Amino acid sequence: MRFASLGSGSKGNATLIEAGDTLVLVDCGFTLKETRARLSARGLGLEQLSAILVTHEHGDHIRGVGPVARQAGCEVYSSFGTACAVEDKPASLRNTRWQEVRPGRVFHIGELEVLPVLVPHDAREPCQYRFGWQQRTLGVLTDLGSITPHVVEAYSECDALLLECNHDYGMLANGPYPASLKRRVGGMLGHLSNAQAAALLRQANTDRLQHLVLSHLSEQNNTATLALAEIQAALDTGHERIGVASQNQGFDWLQVI
Repeated sequence: MRFASLGSGSKGNATLIEAGDTLVLVDCGFTLKETRARLSARGLGLEQLSAILVTHEHGDHIRGVGPVARQAGCEVYSSFGTACAVEDKPASLRNTRWQEVRPGRVFHIGELEVLPVLVPHDAREPCQYRFGWQQRTLGVLTDLGSITPHVVEAYSECDALLLECNHDYGMLANGPYPASLKRRVGGMLGHLSNAQAAALLRQANTDRLQHLVLSHLSEQNNTATLALAEIQAALDTGHERIGVASQNQGFDWLQVI
């Protein structure tokens, strides 16, 4: 199993996961044209996609899902709440091969086992995902405002993890956002701070972790240096395989062995 990102941040998100003959895209926050270009940079075409999984209805995650799915002819998976939230919007999933996912209920896409995990975020029925293949586990966990025991349990013992480090408390507090947006981002249904992400890693079992990629960093309220320092301090023995997903480049393929 291997994974890569086409881009991560408030301007657009998309994560690739490949296992055997199965290739899925988690979210697609880029236009059809931009998605084509970013896939090409990873050596792929739209026709190779097996499915798109949607985490929630915010534009930076769902913007290109409908056009890309219709062009690729692949299935789209989301919660019922997510599909309803965009029913009458440009990001509608109508005329796609939509499949409902239910939080906590495992299903399969080709060779991948998929577990949707309900998370606290200001969306209709937001789900993040954990993937399994040949006794290896990959977690995708972004866009949540707080840590719950359920989340800690779901993302323990991952072999690879994409983890949100959206903001630094100090930068958010002293940054340019209006007070209402600061409350939303830093609230219980907003986004994980560096400190919250570090706390999650301290609570979860990370003994098997081969790759940790810090994701969804705010360009206004965080830096890679701050995020890495906080996360490295949380991993008692240190960890050499920590990466950062960028907005423009995402990150290149990483292999889970």
